Amino acid sequence: MILDVNMLCTANAVYAFFESSIIGKIIVIGLVLGSVVVWTFMISKRQDLKYYERQNAKFYHAYKRHDNPLTIYYQRTVFEGSPAYDIYENSCKELSRILGIDDDSVDLFMGVDPEKNLYLSTKQMRYVQNNAESVLADSILILDKNMSVLASASTVAPFLGLLGTVWGVMEAFAGMAASGSALLSEVAPGISSALLTTIVGLIVALPSSIGYNLLSDRIRSQTVGLENFVVRLVGDLEQTYLAKGD
Repeated sequence: MILDVNMLCTANAVYAFFESSIIGKIIVIGLVLGSVVVWTFMISKRQDLKYYERQNAKFYHAYKRHDNPLTIYYQRTVFEGSPAYDIYENSCKELSRILGIDDDSVDLFMGVDPEKNLYLSTKQMRYVQNNAESVLADSILILDKNMSVLASASTVAPFLGLLGTVWGVMEAFAGMAASGSALLSEVAPGISSALLTTIVGLIVALPSSIGYNLLSDRIRSQTVGLENFVVRLVGDLEQTYLAKGD
């Protein structure tokens, strides 16, 4: 019974589409194509965020295992696809640049020999912190990239559907006025076709809205994690390399 109802609804939708005006057909086709784009983006974005989460988790675990904050960097251990590692790597590069450290001085640098003056001043530490926060901002932009696609789809799709419906109803009543007939059978096919655009618009908008909220939660969670890591990294660098009494 349920299968019969579904088949009837599908047949009615197909009939309504072919009975639509050219404007209605264009809107429906545009919404269907938009739905394909939205679903493709949501699936791709979800996979990207899961990959970032997995790589960040691996990096956080490795970072916590070492006492010196620069151990991972000078061991040349790389965590591809980890936004947290990108922040860490750029901060370490900035630190090395400020102090003029090269690969030949790695052992010395890791030991922090006070006689070699390899400590940071407060001003130099501020440079490192600013660099970390700059890379953090770039990482957040990457996480949030193209999320406006979902926001736009959830907002625009219902209005496009409404536009198609209003246009279709207007044409239906205009045709009824031109024919001089007030029979419901004359106007019903046109109204049915007009309502199809609203249905398709909602079919696009609802998943877009839900997907946007779910993905936004994951992005927000990762953003907080990155911000916390920057605070920890800067604190570790200050504790290890900031000159005493500075």
